[in-house]
Amino acid sequence: MAKVKMAKKSTSIDMTAMCDVAFLLLTFFILTATAKQPEALPVDTPNSTVQTKLPDSDLATIIIGENGKVFYGVTGRDVRVKTLEYMDEKYKVGFSDADKQKFALIENFGVPIQNLKQIINMTSSERNQKGLQPGIPKDSTDNQLADWILNSRKAIRDLHDKDLNIAIKGDAKEEYPQIKKVMDILQEQKVNSFNLVTGLRGKDF
Repeated sequence: MAKVKMAKKSTSIDMTAMCDVAFLLLTFFILTATAKQPEALPVDTPNSTVQTKLPDSDLATIIIGENGKVFYGVTGRDVRVKTLEYMDEKYKVGFSDADKQKFALIENFGVPIQNLKQIINMTSSERNQKGLQPGIPKDSTDNQLADWILNSRKAIRDLHDKDLNIAIKGDAKEEYPQIKKVMDILQEQKVNSFNLVTGLRGKDF
């Protein structure tokens, strides 16, 4: 007896619900994403084949640009505020609570502390104008960079009970003596372990 063949029917899937979910997720990510701020001191880092990820927290970054100009930044809004309070105790600038909250949003800067209020009250685009920030003093007579590093280390210990990780991001065209000045400041504070930020290249480059 011959088998009865069932008629084949075309299948269809209603994609309406999936499209709705996709657009909802897309809208969520767009609204919650934080735009990356442009660097106040762009540098062309030297090439390297080493791939080591920097810590996401408890990190201070020292950026060394053209002519030895130095910018400084530390992760964590609470750490930034605490560091600024320690700096204010020494330099007596008189930062208000509003100044501290604005400073907490700034990733890095490069001015003497006496001019920091002016930078704090600028918008991000104004602050990042080329040549506006002359760099943090690091001379023997006025070594504010050393104070920023020292007070950041104190802030990290007070708030998180950890040691501060430090990364140096230097321009590939910058001469070694400028980099060595920063390393000497770290070694004077007995900080002998730090990261050097480089750009990735191929092994056969």
